Amino acid sequence: MVHTREEKLEAFGRLLDVLDTLREKCPWDRKQTNESLRPNTIEETYELCDALIKDDAANICEEVGDVLMHMIFYSRIGEEQGRFDMADVCNKESDKLIFRHPHVYGDTVAETAGEVLKNWEQIKLKEKAGKKKTVLGGVPDSLPSLIKAYRIQDKARNVGFDWQKREDVWQKVKEEISEFEAEVANMDQERATSEFGDLLFSLINASRLYHINPDNALERTNHKFIRRFNYVEQQTLAQGRNLQDMTLEEMDALWNEAKNNEHNCE
Repeated sequence: MVHTREEKLEAFGRLLDVLDTLREKCPWDRKQTNESLRPNTIEETYELCDALIKDDAANICEEVGDVLMHMIFYSRIGEEQGRFDMADVCNKESDKLIFRHPHVYGDTVAETAGEVLKNWEQIKLKEKAGKKKTVLGGVPDSLPSLIKAYRIQDKARNVGFDWQKREDVWQKVKEEISEFEAEVANMDQERATSEFGDLLFSLINASRLYHINPDNALERTNHKFIRRFNYVEQQTLAQGRNLQDMTLEEMDALWNEAKNNEHNCE
């Protein structure tokens, strides 16, 4: 369903009113602080990400609402503290977006998404001038390691620190595999851990160069593994057996059945 602008504004105003009422009259909502809400916000964000990877429109709609509610809640707390309110949040974000899109609101030319991203990073660096911020300073410490690696590499790319040809990254991947294998053979746990981190970092770099989001790719594989393993377990139980009673060969045969069933449905 597509709503008019007036209907959207009315719906947003209704949500603001609902949260104001809850903040004033609900004991749980009254006691919340930025700190107490933070864990719930993280959980809601991951739930939204899960809905996105599943492309579940109804669930995406619901989870976007949950995340939006948290953003309004933080704005309400800011208003109560006399720091900022939702109008400040919206206006500040609008100003930032307009300033960072000179190819839309100004005279800068950017014909591709890559040029837009490069301009974006350059503009952000200018914004941070005099604030003693570094190129990588905008990458939050609290990001999950896989996403953080991707963002670190992406930011470095936007200032020219990148492979000249993306195919060259595979030599680096092979080099890191060899170094990891060598440390595993040496039974040096500490150095093997370090080299495995380097290997993961190089693979994430490869995914970036080939325009594949590594977090999305890994999550798809997680879901695929769960789906296939559940099939193995269900078929095992249907035989009146437990997984512990199955040989690896038997489980592998059921795993291949699951794969074939998926391929036949494609």
